[in-house]
This record gives sequence, structure tokens and C-alpha cells, in this order.
Amino acid sequence: MLNDEAIYKKILKSIVEHQLPPGARLPEDKLSEAFGRSRTSIRKVLQRLALERIVTIEPNKGAHVNRPSEQEAQEILDSRIMLEPLLIPEVMKYWSKANSKYFRAMLKEEKEAEANEDQAALIQLTAQFHYELAALSDNSVMADFIQQLCYRSSLIIAVFGSRHSVSCDCGDHLELIELMDSQQDKKAQDWMKHHLVHIKSSLKLGVSDGQKINFQQLFANTE
Repeated sequence: MLNDEAIYKKILKSIVEHQLPPGARLPEDKLSEAFGRSRTSIRKVLQRLALERIVTIEPNKGAHVNRPSEQEAQEILDSRIMLEPLLIPEVMKYWSKANSKYFRAMLKEEKEAEANEDQAALIQLTAQFHYELAALSDNSVMADFIQQLCYRSSLIIAVFGSRHSVSCDCGDHLELIELMDSQQDKKAQDWMKHHLVHIKSSLKLGVSDGQKINFQQLFANTE
């Protein structure tokens, strides 16, 4: 039987891969039957996804996959373009060989996900790279805000993006690490801005309507 973390990853993967499209309802009873878990466990997973703005929960209506608008997509990426480069000098104050080693290991996971064409994992890992980098700064308020923007970006990229949105086409994170290793603050800031601008330009705005979901079939063989 799957635990809550595994259920979370399966639902998120299905959203990222458009098996659960924007607007799709997520009934607790059907998900409970599909995963063989209690509705309480399913509710916890949906609440976690709601905190990350991947799912919306409405009173008396239940949960559904968030449907980001084109304006929201543009505003989220514009916010990241404005804010993330500003944190680079603060991050550089705490940058170390240990940090470099940690983020290089994360890049290895990104490359493996890309090689395996695992779009869901790749979107998660690239978002994690950005918000963990921001967390190195001494501005916890800004870092927390960027983390929320990264969560919301994950759904936006899943809906409006393509493999190019999270591939080297938008810039290899290794380039940023090497700039930071050599203490090139300004070039690192410029790289981050251009990287995020490329991600925004890779989005193909416009979403399609949802469809009826067979949860038993979608989440079959979840042992």
C-alpha cells in the first residue's frame, strides 16, 4: 500500500503529464478507492497540493486541479524575473564548496530525469533548484515567497510549457553554479534573468478543457 508521499507524487505526476488536466475534479471518494487509502489520507495529500497552488479546494465543491490563467502565468514568471536575480548577491555571501557540491548533485538528478524523459520529475527538480538556492540568502521572507512562486510555476510549466521549458534550451543550471564558484556576481545575476526570460518565452499560452477521469484506470497498479 502506498504511503502519503507516494500518493502525492503520483497525483502530481499525473497533473504535470496532463493525465489530470487543469480544472479536473479530484473527488476524495474516487481517489480513496483508486489508492486503497482512507479519505483522511487523500485529504491530507490534496491539502498539501493546495498549499503549493497545484490544486484548489472549494467549500462544498471539493478539490480540482488549478487552472492558471494566461495572465497569472505571465505575472508569476514576471515576478520571478524581477526577484530571483536580486537575491543572487545575498546567496553569494553564503556560497561554499559544500553548497556547490550539493547543487551539482541536484543537477545530476535533473540530467537523469531529462534522459529518462520524466517531465514530472524534471519540473519538480528544477523548481527545487531555484527555491533551495533562494533559501541560502539571509532574507527568509523573500526566499519563502520565491518558493511559492516556484510551486506555482511548476503547474504553469506543466500546463503551458514543453520539454524545452525545463531543458538546457533555457540555460543549463551548471553554468550558474560555475559562475557562483568563481564569484562572478553580476554575470550570475544576468544569467538568472536570461534563464527565467527564456522559460517565460517558451510557454505556449492557452489551455484546453478538462475531461472525464477514470481514477481506477489512471492509478491502477499502485501497490
